[in-house]
Amino acid sequence: MKTKKLLFALLMILSLQLTYGQITTVKHKNHKTFDIPKWEVIDIVIKSKTNIKQPYRSDFGAVFTHENGTTQKVPGFYNGNNEWIVRFSSSLKGKWSYITYAESSKLKNKKAKISVTDAKENKHGAIVINQKNTKRFSYQDGTPYFLLAFECDWLYALDYHNKKEIPKTDHLLNLIQENGFNQVVMNVFSYDVSWKKDEKLKEHPEHEFGGPKDIFPFLGNNDHPDFSSLNPEFFKKLDRTISMMNDKQIVSHLMIYVWNKLVAWPEMYSEADNMYFDYVVKRYQAFPNMLWDISKEALYYGRADTKYINERVDRVRKLDSYKRLLTVHDYGYCNKNPEKVDFISSQNWSHNIYDTMLEAGQKFDKKPVFNIEHGGYEESPYTVFTGNYDNAEYCLRRNYMCLFSGVYTTYYWQGTSWNAIIYNPFEQPKGVYKPKFDYFKHMNSLFKNLDFSTFKPVPHKNAGVYNLSDDKGTVLLYVPKENHSIRVWFFKKELKNRTFEWFNTLTGERQPYSGPTAGQYMSPWSGQADAVLISKLIK
Repeated sequence: MKTKKLLFALLMILSLQLTYGQITTVKHKNHKTFDIPKWEVIDIVIKSKTNIKQPYRSDFGAVFTHENGTTQKVPGFYNGNNEWIVRFSSSLKGKWSYITYAESSKLKNKKAKISVTDAKENKHGAIVINQKNTKRFSYQDGTPYFLLAFECDWLYALDYHNKKEIPKTDHLLNLIQENGFNQVVMNVFSYDVSWKKDEKLKEHPEHEFGGPKDIFPFLGNNDHPDFSSLNPEFFKKLDRTISMMNDKQIVSHLMIYVWNKLVAWPEMYSEADNMYFDYVVKRYQAFPNMLWDISKEALYYGRADTKYINERVDRVRKLDSYKRLLTVHDYGYCNKNPEKVDFISSQNWSHNIYDTMLEAGQKFDKKPVFNIEHGGYEESPYTVFTGNYDNAEYCLRRNYMCLFSGVYTTYYWQGTSWNAIIYNPFEQPKGVYKPKFDYFKHMNSLFKNLDFSTFKPVPHKNAGVYNLSDDKGTVLLYVPKENHSIRVWFFKKELKNRTFEWFNTLTGERQPYSGPTAGQYMSPWSGQADAVLISKLIK
């Protein structure tokens, strides 16, 4: 009898607090106190036996009040099966009390408390604009954030049909994290590509995620949509991915719309359109790793206009009680409406990308600039979309050109960026092309002990070199492998007071350098690999 009672008690505890990844799920109980660490996510679940018409459009949420008097009105959301959720996280330690509001009397005036304790180790909070340098990002706790993004539009689909676990997603996110990437540019939903697919994909259906017949954020499917309601199962599956990314300190750069991936969207401004858009913002705003992007290539393809994008931006600002950062994947829009976005996104494929990104960075001297797509898409076993460049070394160089012009950058691999996802590329058979993720692991290591937020581009017309310098005398010189040598005369007077070290961009190898007696410098990998000369003043 005692054993049965103990088992029942354990089951009750589990029913009150179930944890998947980063989300702690609790059933609301009046006057109960729930504990969460700072910057962790909690789902407060309220069950209702009353059916509510149009639940996805219903006004429901909770007002949280901190013991210091701070208040935050957090919108909740319907989760299907008469289940309502208030999703909450906090950057403020201490006691919070909450009271729910709702159109239904069965859901309103629910009261309880949240106790926010110390943050977990290595947790730094959301991404914000660096207060000391508004052209750079940092975490909420002030830790610098060196944005290095990885595009994976179909990430939502990778483990969609696995009801219990997301092992493929876990494997790919581990690779992303281990190789220095800390942000994934992704869609809420993409359907399929419009261009011709590589025939080899037919031989490997396990790598094809385009055109899913049973995945859709609304009822029905993409071929036969039912816009009368949303599909909660779709969003429950997406929760798992966003949550795992949060666990791994990977930011979700979430593009709410995409126009060129054959999605059957409802009409702009329609009730269905607003229902979907608002629901995404309500459901995912509590995640500290969330960053909003209204639409991929927002003003392309004749779908949307500036008025519509403006209205969508305003909707996010009104609904998002956490004030997550927002951008629009469209330089034309950002260029004309910089006041509407927190940072500038640029899709720029020009051959002289350093000059064009330098110009953008100088024009927007108070906001971060992010090259979200530079036309370099590293080759893969499948030809998915080549853009202008697919050579791995040259794609890497374009990323360095962005960095040395003072802006942030994004990596694309054709084997993961779009409908083809090879989630375990290094476990593929011998002879199958393996991506050069490690190039970016080395890039990240370069800035591990050099705070990118303190560096500015310093163009030199006659030096044949790309220069990033900080105000403490540290100089980084990027040297393409084709350069026989570089002439940097401004070092001449300081040679005895400087240290010099070469960094190989392909291998991460470092070689100390004693320095020349004149202003001419030659990389030890000249003709073999691009390099960076790191020079510091001796204190």
